[in-house]
Amino acid sequence: MSQIPPPRPVERNPVDGDCPACGRAELAEYDVVGETGWTHVVKCGHCLTSARRTPAHRLGPITLLVDQL
Repeated sequence: MSQIPPPRPVERNPVDGDCPACGRAELAEYDVVGETGWTHVVKCGHCLTSARRTPAHRLGPITLLVDQL
C-alpha cells in the first residue's frame, strides 16, 4: 500500500488592512486552486473571508523553465 506524502506548506504573506467581515487585521495573500483554476487571494486568517480574488498563473506556484525564457 502506498503512503500519501504530507501536504506542502503554503507560503502566506501578510497584507496590511482589516478584514471586511470580522474587522481583524489578519489578512494574508497566497495562491489557491479551485473549480476555476489557480487564484491569487487575500484572505482573513481568522474567518477565511476573501477580501480579494484575482486569476493567478495557469500553474499557480509552479514555474516552468519555458516560462522564464
